[in-house]
Amino acid sequence: MVGQIVFFIVLVAAAFVFSRNVGRIRRNILLGRDINRTNRPADRWKTMALVALGQTKMVKRPVAAVMHFFIYVGFIVINIEVLEILIDGLFGSHRIFSKPLGSLYGLLIGSFEILALLVLTACVVFLGRRNIIRLKRFSGVEMKVWPKSDANYILVIEICLMTAFLTMNAADYKLQALHFTHYVAAGRFPVSSLLAPLLPAQAHTLVIVERVCWWFHIIGILAFLNYLPYSKHFHILLAFPNTWYSNLEPKGEFANMASVTNEVKAMLDPSFVPENAEPGRFGAKDATDLTWKNLMDAYTCTECGRCTSVCPANITGKLLSPRKIMMDTRDRITEIGKNIDLYGKDHQDDKALLDNYITREELWACTTCNACVEACPVNIDPLNIIMQMRQYVVMEESAAPASLNNMLGNVENNGAPWKYSNADRLNWAEQQ
Repeated sequence: MVGQIVFFIVLVAAAFVFSRNVGRIRRNILLGRDINRTNRPADRWKTMALVALGQTKMVKRPVAAVMHFFIYVGFIVINIEVLEILIDGLFGSHRIFSKPLGSLYGLLIGSFEILALLVLTACVVFLGRRNIIRLKRFSGVEMKVWPKSDANYILVIEICLMTAFLTMNAADYKLQALHFTHYVAAGRFPVSSLLAPLLPAQAHTLVIVERVCWWFHIIGILAFLNYLPYSKHFHILLAFPNTWYSNLEPKGEFANMASVTNEVKAMLDPSFVPENAEPGRFGAKDATDLTWKNLMDAYTCTECGRCTSVCPANITGKLLSPRKIMMDTRDRITEIGKNIDLYGKDHQDDKALLDNYITREELWACTTCNACVEACPVNIDPLNIIMQMRQYVVMEESAAPASLNNMLGNVENNGAPWKYSNADRLNWAEQQ
């Protein structure tokens, strides 16, 4: 009974802390401007099924795709075993699903063990890719101590959890063979049975090993759950809603700014009265000027670097890194959220996403090619953030680069980006 009470307290505390942290992230996301992303629901469900559930955009890098698939499936399926552990912890039972599931239970436990071994293998491979091979896309100016450590922490945690799970099963397997107290025959152990000879032979020692691994496994899972809101691995929870709210329009299509459209219509027709005319700035200077979907993108980013690795500006040595755009946006909106918690919603810290986090050189290095959007495994859109910040620089500050100002002046005066007038456009043909 003492164990059940302790387990209940730990479970409630973990659930409370997790819900509080998730609530803060939800609050931070909703600090963004509103945008309608609920149209075409059938297409949205299809996109989520293909991209988030089906992992279709992962296959472009086969090795990473296969390893990630092992971890992905293992995470989903092994949660059935976690459910059994939760019930056993609350009610003091042991392998409560074994009787109602019968022979199917052995198949499930065997599957869990094989998946656990595959997860272990994948995590070791990923650690090697990051720390031994050191793939280029895992480095960059934005990949400082914490982002690199975060990736390693999560892989080590996964290895520890899977090792504890297999060791627990190995001890259970030996206790079942000894017919010790309540350890009745239940389940099949194709992997942990190979580990069993490494464990002690004494029943009481095996019980200690089994119980220690049981507690380590479940407390490790609850700790991992509460680590997610502080980690890039929060995409585990946000990948599905983020892909559902994807932009379904063609990637080369840019939306008109409603505020600009209203201004143009008012100039053409003095009697025009805009609908829902809301005062506000053009474009985005700070994270709260972005849409809630931009902020959800930022919290969904897993820092995999696929966007930056295909960015032509980054490849040619320019300062732009789409991954950094997302990381900076997440860091800034998190900072704003902390300021709200400490000082209230009206607090101003005299900082902004523009200049304090993202430089103008980064913004103007972008070629708007959409390569980063196409490469992202969960449909994150760094380009949309870049374009909104560019709009602010041009329309609020009139601070566009000289080359862009020349082009805009030519469009205004000549109807084309070149310095020649309309009447001179065909002069080249007369010389042929």
